[in-house]
Formats: sequence, C-alpha cells, structure tokens
Amino acid sequence: MAVVLYSSLGMMAAATLSPARFPLSPDAVVERYSAACHEQGTRLYGSSMEVYITAKLPKLDKQGRLHALRHISKVGFVTYEALEFEGDTTIRNSVIARYLAAETQTGAGGVVSLDMTPANYTFKYKGLSGEYGRQVYVFGLTPRKKRIGLFKGELSVDSRTYLPLRASGRFAKNPSILVRRIEFVREYEIHDGIAITRRIQSTVQTRLFGKAELTVEFSHLSPPENFASPATCSRLRGVSSSRAEML
Repeated sequence: MAVVLYSSLGMMAAATLSPARFPLSPDAVVERYSAACHEQGTRLYGSSMEVYITAKLPKLDKQGRLHALRHISKVGFVTYEALEFEGDTTIRNSVIARYLAAETQTGAGGVVSLDMTPANYTFKYKGLSGEYGRQVYVFGLTPRKKRIGLFKGELSVDSRTYLPLRASGRFAKNPSILVRRIEFVREYEIHDGIAITRRIQSTVQTRLFGKAELTVEFSHLSPPENFASPATCSRLRGVSSSRAEML
C-alpha cells in the first residue's frame, strides 16, 4: 500500500459558491496565481520544520504517531529526521513509512512537475467563496494527463495574494495496485507572501487494510537566512515535488 494524502471534511464547512463577477477575468486570476506560485518556488529552500504524522487503520483498530523534523536543502531535497514514534508497528511500517516513500516517488528529483499550474491542469472557474475570513476564487482542476501525483478536484485562490488557500480532490492515478482510491484536503496559511502548508489530511481505500486515515501537521518553521520575516516561524509549506527519506 502506498499512501499519499487526503482530507478531513469535518474540519471545514462546505463553501457556498457565488457566480458573482469580479474585477479580473478567470484567465487573469489563473495567470496571477501562476506567477505568485512561481515567485515563491524556492524561498523555503534551506528551511526546516516540525511534522506530526498521525495514521489510523480503523478496521484493525490500530494507530500511531510520528514526530519528526522535515528539512529542505538549499537545492530542494527533502529529508526526515525521526524524533519519536508511538503506536503500533504496523502503522509505522505499512502506512507512515510508505507515505514517506510515496513523497520520494512523486518528487522524482524534480524532473516531473506536479505543481497546480496550467501546465498540468485545466482550470474551470466555479465562483467566489468566503474561506478562512478571506474572499477566494474557486476553480475546478482536471489533470491534463493521468499521472501519479496529479488529482481531480478544487483549488481555492486568495483574492488578495493570488496564492492557494485550499486544495482538495481525488488522485487521478493510484500509486499501487493495493490502493483503490485516495482523497485529500491540503490547507495553507499565507505569511509574508508565501503559501505555507498547515495541514494535509487524507483517506486511502486499500485492498489489504480497508480504510487508512492520515493527518500531517506542520509547525515551528526554522526559515532560511534570507527569509522575509522571523514572524513566519509557525508553519512550513509542504513541497510536493521533493525527495524524501527516513533517517
């Protein structure tokens, strides 16, 4: 079983979309969103953060939690330094370890980009919404190719910074024959012009263990020396195109 990422629908009420007009055309919003994401692309290289990964196998009544440090090198490579694990060894070996391995596979050394950009997705404007106390543009995303790591779902874009606030959906291609379906929600916080991943929650329907639930929480950012502001030392943006290894 390979585990990628899912979502907690209970944490967030469904957004009410409005077809109201806004000053920019949908194409212009997508263009500004793409530019904003490109600009922040490498700003967290050389940083590290704390990560808590909690996983459950409800059918087997097993659960576990890993506390680790996640380091991003100055060239974008990601490594994990395990600090503490508590719980069942099945969770550690069959869920959490495979999630980390899946992050390595989707990284592919940065050769294949999985970014939420027009190069990988078609964007369809769905309406305006209010999320996290902000007005957001909501787009439906459809992958241009059925490739591991890409998904079909929704993207919420902040109307002030044009950075992502929330992404959710179902992965277009399963990473293993042991996986039936993967769904996820990724939530961001915006600090100093950077979208920083706050939480990723996923559910994976597997052939061996039934449903697997995974929550990844990011905190205590130690930013690189050239980062904009020390006040941002709260969360770290997870990098989807990365290499990961368990130390």
